[in-house]
Amino acid sequence: MAKIIRVIAGTMLIILGFAGLVLPVLQGWLFLAMGFLLLSVDIPAVKRAVCWLENRYPRVRKVLK
Repeated sequence: MAKIIRVIAGTMLIILGFAGLVLPVLQGWLFLAMGFLLLSVDIPAVKRAVCWLENRYPRVRKVLK
């Protein structure tokens, strides 16, 4: 049950993030980051992308850990 809730919440945050990239009121990058971090727990492709991002940009790793 927790996996389903995480996937739904992550998907909603990503949708909100894409809307925030267009709308000046929302911080789109913040919602995208939270959505990808939630989805990285359950979806291996997203986890690989987050790991690549952490390796490519070490400052991101400091913020996430």
